[in-house]
Amino acid sequence: MTDTAQIEAAARRLRAGELVAFPTETVYGLGADAANPAAVARIFAAKGRPASHPVIVHLASVDQLGDWVREFPEQARRLAAAFWPGPLTLVLPRGPRVSDAVTGGQDSVGIRVPAHPVARRLLEAFGGGVAAPSANRYGRVSPTRAEHVREEFGAAVGLVLDGGDCAVGLESTIVACLDGRLRLLRPGGITRAQLEAVVGPLTSTDEPAPRVPGSEKSHYAPATPVELVEPAGLEARLRALSAGQQLVVLARRAPSAGCAARAWRVLPNDAAGYGHALYAALRELDRCGAERILVERVPDHAAWDAVRDRLERAAARELPESP
Repeated sequence: MTDTAQIEAAARRLRAGELVAFPTETVYGLGADAANPAAVARIFAAKGRPASHPVIVHLASVDQLGDWVREFPEQARRLAAAFWPGPLTLVLPRGPRVSDAVTGGQDSVGIRVPAHPVARRLLEAFGGGVAAPSANRYGRVSPTRAEHVREEFGAAVGLVLDGGDCAVGLESTIVACLDGRLRLLRPGGITRAQLEAVVGPLTSTDEPAPRVPGSEKSHYAPATPVELVEPAGLEARLRALSAGQQLVVLARRAPSAGCAARAWRVLPNDAAGYGHALYAALRELDRCGAERILVERVPDHAAWDAVRDRLERAAARELPESP
């Protein structure tokens, strides 16, 4: 685990314009000094991320917000008071000194105050904002363990702070607080119901939303193609495909006798437990050398919105034709 000397070394690297990977309660982030556009550009180069995609700025405290935003609306203050530190990103009007490298050229910026103790120690030692998308190649499965980051980047990221498994395991909930409206842009560990218990109903509109991380149709995807299957038809689909393909399965129940899958991974039946374990399970199955990952669809219930969002994006790539 991470000690004080490693925290101080990481803060020095950030001040020098280098990249540092660190844990949050959601996923591991690939961090750079958010006030240094050249350092932020190194994140995009390492990830292979399009420059038009914004990154989230992580702060140690809400007291630092004035350096990054020009407005902090009352409803945003209420959400921050309820959920910071924690897995919530607020999209707010950007301040005049915030660079296009962070915002993707937009007039808004995503801000988060994370709860993970290692992230908090790093941010306090650094003293400024740290821009940090997930520490993985663009579009791939986010890392929830330090070893996942090392698998992705090897020596390209010189320092990875190890904070153990991420408690939530899915990226933060994102809420836009712009033009007097609150809009849920990405579901996460904080649910719509929890948000609305604090600020009332969120706005629903078909108007274009600000670009935010993880909003692409295909995202969070392993290299092995993913297919979502209804629970009642899972084993029938497995039998239909197994004659011509090597298959692995992600489900919430054990397989029946004689199952033809190369591997069958069982995840918890509750949304929080499933979300915590999901990315590690996808990475494990991706290493099996199979031709397809069959994933049992999760319940169509609000508690599962974040998990369902990630699975649908993981499965959005076109599948190869069945034999």
